[in-house]
Amino acid sequence: MKTSDFYYDLPEELIAQDPLADRSASRLLHLDRETGEIQHTDFKHITRYLNPGDCLVINDTKVIPARLYGSKVGTDAGIEILLLKRKGDNVWETLVKPGKKAKPGTVISFGDGLLTGEVIDVVEEGNRLIRFHYEGIFEEILDKLGEMPLPPYITHKLEDKNRYQTVYAKNEGSAAAPTAGLHFTEELLEEIRRMGVNIAHVTLHVGLGTFRPVKVDDVEKHHMHSEFYVVEEDQAKLINDTKKNGGRIISVGTTSCRTLESAADEDGNLQAKSGWTEIFIYPGYQFKIIDGLITNFHLPESTLLMLVSALAGKENIMKAYEEAVRERYRFFSFGDAMLIQ
Repeated sequence: MKTSDFYYDLPEELIAQDPLADRSASRLLHLDRETGEIQHTDFKHITRYLNPGDCLVINDTKVIPARLYGSKVGTDAGIEILLLKRKGDNVWETLVKPGKKAKPGTVISFGDGLLTGEVIDVVEEGNRLIRFHYEGIFEEILDKLGEMPLPPYITHKLEDKNRYQTVYAKNEGSAAAPTAGLHFTEELLEEIRRMGVNIAHVTLHVGLGTFRPVKVDDVEKHHMHSEFYVVEEDQAKLINDTKKNGGRIISVGTTSCRTLESAADEDGNLQAKSGWTEIFIYPGYQFKIIDGLITNFHLPESTLLMLVSALAGKENIMKAYEEAVRERYRFFSFGDAMLIQ
Protein backbone atom coordinates (compact mmCIF):
# COMPACT_ATOMS: atom_id res chain seq x y z
CA MET A 1 0.00 0.00 0.00
CA LYS A 2 1.58 3.26 -1.16
CA THR A 3 1.19 6.69 0.41
CA SER A 4 0.52 8.07 -3.09
CA ASP A 5 -2.62 5.87 -3.27
CA PHE A 6 -4.19 8.40 -0.89
CA TYR A 7 -3.53 11.50 -2.96
CA TYR A 8 -6.35 13.69 -4.27
CA ASP A 9 -6.32 17.09 -5.92
CA LEU A 10 -7.67 19.93 -3.76
CA PRO A 11 -8.08 23.50 -5.03
CA GLU A 12 -6.53 25.84 -2.46
CA GLU A 13 -9.64 28.02 -2.25
CA LEU A 14 -11.56 25.11 -0.69
CA ILE A 15 -9.37 25.16 2.44
CA ALA A 16 -11.57 26.85 5.07
CA GLN A 17 -9.75 29.80 6.62
CA ASP A 18 -12.39 30.92 9.11
CA PRO A 19 -15.03 29.17 11.24
CA LEU A 20 -18.67 29.78 10.30
CA ALA A 21 -20.68 32.14 12.53
CA ASP A 22 -23.01 29.21 13.42
CA ARG A 23 -21.07 26.04 14.24
CA SER A 24 -23.88 23.72 13.11
CA ALA A 25 -24.40 25.51 9.77
CA SER A 26 -21.60 23.47 8.18
CA ARG A 27 -22.54 21.10 5.41
CA LEU A 28 -22.63 17.34 6.04
CA LEU A 29 -21.82 14.63 3.53
CA HIS A 30 -23.33 11.29 4.56
CA LEU A 31 -21.50 8.24 3.20
CA ASP A 32 -22.98 4.75 3.39
CA ARG A 33 -19.90 2.58 3.85
CA GLU A 34 -21.62 -0.54 2.54
CA THR A 35 -23.05 0.87 -0.70
CA GLY A 36 -20.94 4.00 -1.23
CA GLU A 37 -24.15 6.03 -1.57
CA ILE A 38 -23.75 9.74 -0.78
CA GLN A 39 -26.30 12.20 0.61
CA HIS A 40 -25.84 15.94 1.18
CA THR A 41 -27.39 17.89 4.05
CA ASP A 42 -26.49 20.40 6.78
CA PHE A 43 -24.79 19.40 10.03
CA LYS A 44 -27.75 20.51 12.13
CA HIS A 45 -29.75 17.70 10.46
CA ILE A 46 -27.37 14.98 11.67
CA THR A 47 -30.21 13.82 13.93
CA ARG A 48 -31.78 12.17 10.84
CA TYR A 49 -28.99 9.61 10.94
CA LEU A 50 -29.10 8.86 14.67
CA ASN A 51 -31.39 6.39 16.45
CA PRO A 52 -32.56 6.21 20.07
CA GLY A 53 -30.16 3.90 21.90
CA ASP A 54 -27.12 4.96 19.86
CA CYS A 55 -24.12 6.47 21.62
CA LEU A 56 -22.04 9.40 20.38
CA VAL A 57 -18.50 9.41 21.77
CA ILE A 58 -16.88 12.83 22.08
CA ASN A 59 -13.30 13.80 22.96
CA ASP A 60 -13.42 16.36 25.78
CA THR A 61 -9.79 17.48 25.48
CA LYS A 62 -9.10 21.22 25.55
CA VAL A 63 -6.54 22.95 23.34
CA ILE A 64 -3.97 24.97 25.24
CA PRO A 65 -2.59 28.22 23.76
CA ALA A 66 0.57 26.28 23.00
CA ARG A 67 2.42 28.67 20.66
CA LEU A 68 4.82 31.01 22.46
CA TYR A 69 7.04 33.76 21.06
CA GLY A 70 10.15 34.64 23.04
CA SER A 71 13.74 35.78 22.77
CA LYS A 72 17.05 34.12 23.56
CA VAL A 73 18.56 35.53 26.73
CA GLY A 74 21.90 37.14 25.84
CA THR A 75 21.27 37.77 22.15
CA ASP A 76 17.58 38.76 21.96
CA ALA A 77 17.22 36.49 18.90
CA GLY A 78 13.56 35.70 18.27
CA ILE A 79 12.49 32.12 19.05
CA GLU A 80 9.08 30.48 18.57
CA ILE A 81 8.12 27.35 20.48
CA LEU A 82 5.19 25.00 20.36
CA LEU A 83 4.32 22.95 23.43
CA LEU A 84 3.78 19.33 22.39
CA LYS A 85 3.73 17.12 25.49
CA ARG A 86 4.00 17.66 29.21
CA LYS A 87 6.81 15.34 30.35
CA GLY A 88 6.88 16.10 34.08
CA ASP A 89 7.04 18.95 36.54
CA ASN A 90 7.41 22.06 34.38
CA VAL A 91 9.20 20.09 31.65
CA TRP A 92 7.66 20.01 28.16
CA GLU A 93 8.63 18.46 24.87
CA THR A 94 8.53 21.32 22.37
CA LEU A 95 9.04 22.16 18.72
CA VAL A 96 11.44 25.09 18.46
CA LYS A 97 12.04 27.44 15.51
CA PRO A 98 14.82 28.04 14.65
CA GLY A 99 16.19 24.92 16.33
CA LYS A 100 19.83 25.83 15.76
CA LYS A 101 19.46 28.72 18.23
CA ALA A 102 18.19 26.38 20.97
CA LYS A 103 21.08 24.20 22.07
CA PRO A 104 20.96 22.65 25.58
CA GLY A 105 21.64 25.40 28.11
CA THR A 106 19.86 28.08 26.07
CA VAL A 107 17.48 30.23 28.15
CA ILE A 108 14.44 31.78 26.45
CA SER A 109 12.41 34.63 27.91
CA PHE A 110 8.70 35.09 27.22
CA GLY A 111 6.60 38.14 28.09
CA ASP A 112 9.54 40.18 29.42
CA GLY A 113 10.54 37.41 31.81
CA LEU A 114 7.06 36.51 33.06
CA LEU A 115 8.01 33.01 31.88
CA THR A 116 11.47 31.63 31.15
CA GLY A 117 12.47 28.28 29.73
CA GLU A 118 15.79 26.45 29.67
CA VAL A 119 16.54 23.93 26.93
CA ILE A 120 17.70 20.78 28.77
CA ASP A 121 17.86 18.18 25.99
CA VAL A 122 17.39 17.46 22.28
CA VAL A 123 15.14 14.43 21.66
CA GLU A 124 13.46 12.58 18.78
CA GLU A 125 13.20 14.52 15.49
CA GLY A 126 15.06 17.49 16.94
CA ASN A 127 12.36 18.37 19.46
CA ARG A 128 13.60 20.15 22.59
CA LEU A 129 12.88 19.40 26.23
CA ILE A 130 12.40 22.73 28.02
CA ARG A 131 12.13 23.30 31.77
CA PHE A 132 9.98 26.35 32.57
CA HIS A 133 10.39 28.78 35.46
CA TYR A 134 7.64 31.17 36.57
CA GLU A 135 5.70 32.45 39.54
CA GLY A 136 2.00 31.70 39.83
CA ILE A 137 -0.08 29.23 37.79
CA PHE A 138 1.38 27.97 34.51
CA GLU A 139 -1.99 27.72 32.75
CA GLU A 140 -2.83 31.34 33.61
CA ILE A 141 0.53 32.56 32.29
CA LEU A 142 0.02 30.48 29.14
CA ASP A 143 -3.41 32.02 28.68
CA LYS A 144 -1.83 35.47 28.83
CA LEU A 145 1.19 34.82 26.59
CA GLY A 146 0.27 31.91 24.33
CA GLU A 147 -1.55 31.75 21.00
CA MET A 148 -3.75 28.99 19.64
CA PRO A 149 -1.57 26.69 17.50
CA LEU A 150 -3.62 26.77 14.30
CA PRO A 151 -2.52 24.36 11.55
CA PRO A 152 -0.14 25.83 8.93
CA TYR A 153 -2.78 25.77 6.19
CA ILE A 154 -4.85 28.36 8.11
CA THR A 155 -3.33 31.75 7.35
CA HIS A 156 -6.10 34.00 8.72
CA LYS A 157 -5.89 35.26 12.31
CA LEU A 158 -8.49 33.67 14.60
CA GLU A 159 -10.55 36.47 16.15
CA ASP A 160 -12.15 34.35 18.88
CA LYS A 161 -9.89 31.60 20.24
CA ASN A 162 -12.90 29.72 21.64
CA ARG A 163 -13.81 28.85 18.06
CA TYR A 164 -10.84 26.46 18.01
CA GLN A 165 -12.39 24.67 21.01
CA THR A 166 -15.38 22.35 21.12
CA VAL A 167 -18.27 23.55 23.31
CA TYR A 168 -17.57 20.58 25.61
CA ALA A 169 -13.76 21.04 25.89
CA LYS A 170 -12.76 20.36 29.50
CA ASN A 171 -9.40 18.63 30.06
CA GLU A 172 -6.47 20.83 29.03
CA GLY A 173 -3.59 19.27 27.12
CA SER A 174 -4.01 19.34 23.32
CA ALA A 175 -1.80 21.03 20.76
CA ALA A 176 -4.63 20.81 18.21
CA ALA A 177 -8.42 20.66 18.33
CA PRO A 178 -10.45 17.48 17.75
CA THR A 179 -12.08 19.31 14.85
CA ALA A 180 -15.05 17.01 14.12
CA GLY A 181 -16.51 18.24 17.42
CA LEU A 182 -16.37 21.90 16.38
CA HIS A 183 -19.71 21.52 14.55
CA PHE A 184 -21.74 20.83 17.70
CA THR A 185 -23.62 23.53 19.59
CA GLU A 186 -25.08 23.12 23.08
CA GLU A 187 -28.55 23.22 21.50
CA LEU A 188 -27.78 20.45 19.01
CA LEU A 189 -26.29 18.24 21.74
CA GLU A 190 -29.42 18.78 23.84
CA GLU A 191 -31.64 17.84 20.88
CA ILE A 192 -29.59 14.66 20.41
CA ARG A 193 -29.94 13.75 24.11
CA ARG A 194 -33.71 14.31 23.95
CA MET A 195 -33.89 11.77 21.10
CA GLY A 196 -32.61 9.11 23.49
CA VAL A 197 -29.05 9.08 22.12
CA ASN A 198 -26.39 8.73 24.82
CA ILE A 199 -23.31 10.95 24.78
CA ALA A 200 -20.16 9.42 26.25
CA HIS A 201 -16.83 11.17 26.63
CA VAL A 202 -13.22 10.07 26.41
CA THR A 203 -10.05 12.17 26.47
CA LEU A 204 -7.20 12.08 23.99
CA HIS A 205 -4.72 14.96 24.02
CA VAL A 206 -4.07 15.63 20.36
CA GLY A 207 -0.41 16.04 19.42
CA LEU A 208 0.99 17.42 16.20
CA GLY A 209 1.92 13.90 15.10
CA THR A 210 -1.67 13.67 13.87
CA PHE A 211 -0.85 16.25 11.19
CA ARG A 212 2.70 15.16 10.38
CA PRO A 213 3.00 14.18 6.75
CA VAL A 214 3.67 10.54 5.92
CA LYS A 215 7.25 10.66 4.62
CA VAL A 216 7.62 7.00 3.62
CA ASP A 217 6.33 5.44 0.39
CA ASP A 218 5.24 2.26 2.13
CA VAL A 219 2.28 3.13 4.40
CA GLU A 220 3.03 0.31 6.85
CA LYS A 221 6.48 1.77 7.64
CA HIS A 222 5.04 5.06 8.97
CA HIS A 223 5.44 5.50 12.73
CA MET A 224 2.76 7.40 14.67
CA HIS A 225 3.67 9.71 17.55
CA SER A 226 2.25 8.73 20.93
CA GLU A 227 -0.69 10.59 22.45
CA PHE A 228 -2.11 10.32 25.97
CA TYR A 229 -5.69 9.08 26.45
CA VAL A 230 -8.13 8.35 29.27
CA VAL A 231 -11.27 6.18 29.29
CA GLU A 232 -13.17 6.41 32.58
CA GLU A 233 -14.99 3.43 34.07
CA ASP A 234 -18.54 4.82 33.86
CA GLN A 235 -17.98 5.86 30.24
CA ALA A 236 -16.62 2.43 29.28
CA LYS A 237 -19.74 0.87 30.87
CA LEU A 238 -22.06 3.23 28.96
CA ILE A 239 -20.38 2.35 25.65
CA ASN A 240 -20.28 -1.42 26.35
CA ASP A 241 -23.94 -1.39 27.46
CA THR A 242 -24.91 0.44 24.25
CA LYS A 243 -23.31 -2.32 22.19
CA LYS A 244 -24.94 -5.07 24.28
CA ASN A 245 -28.34 -3.44 23.79
CA GLY A 246 -27.94 -3.27 20.00
CA GLY A 247 -27.14 0.45 19.78
CA ARG A 248 -24.46 1.85 17.52
CA ILE A 249 -21.24 3.55 18.66
CA ILE A 250 -20.64 6.67 16.60
CA SER A 251 -17.30 8.29 17.18
CA VAL A 252 -17.07 12.07 16.96
CA GLY A 253 -13.72 12.45 15.27
CA THR A 254 -10.68 10.34 14.53
CA THR A 255 -9.26 11.09 18.00
CA SER A 256 -12.25 9.51 19.78
CA CYS A 257 -12.04 6.62 17.32
CA ARG A 258 -8.34 6.02 18.02
CA THR A 259 -8.98 6.19 21.77
CA LEU A 260 -11.78 3.61 21.62
CA GLU A 261 -9.85 1.26 19.37
CA SER A 262 -6.74 1.59 21.58
CA ALA A 263 -8.65 0.74 24.77
CA ALA A 264 -10.66 -2.18 23.36
CA ASP A 265 -9.81 -5.81 24.03
CA GLU A 266 -9.84 -8.48 21.33
CA ASP A 267 -13.50 -9.31 22.06
CA GLY A 268 -14.59 -5.73 21.39
CA ASN A 269 -15.11 -4.76 25.03
CA LEU A 270 -13.96 -1.29 25.97
CA GLN A 271 -11.59 -1.22 28.95
CA ALA A 272 -11.45 1.64 31.45
CA LYS A 273 -7.81 2.66 31.22
CA SER A 274 -5.36 5.42 30.46
CA GLY A 275 -2.02 5.45 28.71
CA TRP A 276 -0.19 6.37 25.54
CA THR A 277 -1.35 5.21 22.13
CA GLU A 278 0.54 4.99 18.85
CA ILE A 279 -2.30 3.19 17.05
CA PHE A 280 -2.14 3.64 13.28
CA ILE A 281 -5.34 2.67 11.50
CA TYR A 282 -5.16 2.08 7.74
CA PRO A 283 -7.03 -0.19 5.27
CA GLY A 284 -7.10 -3.78 6.45
CA TYR A 285 -7.70 -2.79 10.07
CA GLN A 286 -10.64 -4.57 11.76
CA PHE A 287 -12.60 -2.13 13.92
CA LYS A 288 -13.51 -3.48 17.37
CA ILE A 289 -15.80 -0.78 18.75
CA ILE A 290 -17.08 1.87 16.35
CA ASP A 291 -19.98 1.56 13.92
CA GLY A 292 -19.84 5.08 12.52
CA LEU A 293 -17.65 8.16 12.44
CA ILE A 294 -18.27 11.90 12.25
CA THR A 295 -15.18 13.55 10.78
CA ASN A 296 -13.91 16.50 8.77
CA PHE A 297 -12.22 16.28 5.37
CA HIS A 298 -8.54 15.40 5.69
CA LEU A 299 -5.31 16.29 3.94
CA PRO A 300 -4.17 14.24 0.93
CA GLU A 301 -1.82 11.36 1.85
CA SER A 302 -2.48 11.84 5.59
CA THR A 303 -2.86 9.17 8.28
CA LEU A 304 -6.39 10.48 8.91
CA LEU A 305 -7.39 9.90 5.29
CA MET A 306 -6.01 6.37 5.69
CA LEU A 307 -8.13 5.89 8.84
CA VAL A 308 -11.41 6.86 7.15
CA SER A 309 -10.44 4.65 4.18
CA ALA A 310 -10.06 1.74 6.60
CA LEU A 311 -13.63 2.31 7.79
CA ALA A 312 -15.43 3.01 4.51
CA GLY A 313 -13.12 1.50 1.90
CA LYS A 314 -10.58 3.55 -0.06
CA GLU A 315 -12.64 3.56 -3.25
CA ASN A 316 -15.73 4.90 -1.44
CA ILE A 317 -13.69 7.58 0.33
CA MET A 318 -11.91 8.76 -2.83
CA LYS A 319 -15.24 9.02 -4.68
CA ALA A 320 -16.77 10.92 -1.76
CA TYR A 321 -13.81 13.34 -1.71
CA GLU A 322 -14.10 13.87 -5.48
CA GLU A 323 -17.76 14.72 -5.02
CA ALA A 324 -17.00 17.02 -2.07
CA VAL A 325 -14.51 18.94 -4.24
CA ARG A 326 -17.05 19.10 -7.08
CA GLU A 327 -19.75 20.35 -4.68
CA ARG A 328 -17.36 22.97 -3.25
CA TYR A 329 -17.33 21.66 0.31
CA ARG A 330 -15.03 23.46 2.75
CA PHE A 331 -12.01 21.37 3.78
CA PHE A 332 -9.88 20.72 6.90
CA SER A 333 -10.13 22.09 10.46
CA PHE A 334 -12.74 24.85 9.97
CA GLY A 335 -14.40 23.04 7.09
CA ASP A 336 -17.48 20.88 6.58
CA ALA A 337 -18.14 17.39 7.93
CA MET A 338 -18.69 13.82 6.81
CA LEU A 339 -20.69 11.08 8.54
CA ILE A 340 -19.63 7.54 7.67
CA GLN A 341 -22.12 4.81 8.68
